Amino acid sequence: QVQLVESGGGLVQAGDSLALSCGASGRTFDNYGVGWFRQAPGKEREFVAALSWNGYSTRYVDSVQGRFTISKNNANDTVYLRMNSLKPEDTAVYYCAANLYGLTDQIKQTDYEYWGQGIQVTVSS
Repeated sequence: QVQLVESGGGLVQAGDSLALSCGASGRTFDNYGVGWFRQAPGKEREFVAALSWNGYSTRYVDSVQGRFTISKNNANDTVYLRMNSLKPEDTAVYYCAANLYGLTDQIKQTDYEYWGQGIQVTVSS
C-alpha cells in the first residue's frame, strides 16, 4: 500500500511561484509513475502533469505547459510540481497520484491507483 502526502500549498499572488511536494510512505516511488491533478471549485478534477515511472518523460496539460515542471528527487524520494507565473485560474486543490510502471499517457484519474488527500493552492489577482 502506498500512501501519498502533498505539501507546499498556500495562498500566493498572481505571478508568484510555488512548489508542491508529494511524498510516499510505506513504499518508495521506484517504478511508479506519478501524476498531478487539480480540482477547482465547481469543476471536475483535471489532469495537470505526469512523470513516467523511469523519470525519462513528462507530460503537461496545455494550460500549464511552460509554467509548471514535474520532477522527482530520488535522494529524498519526493515528487515535485514547480509552478511558476501562477494565475488565478490555477486556484484549486492539487492532488498527487501514483501508479506502478505508470507512463505519461496516463492522464485519466482511473489510470492511477494511489492518491494523496489533496492540498489547496489559492492564487489571488
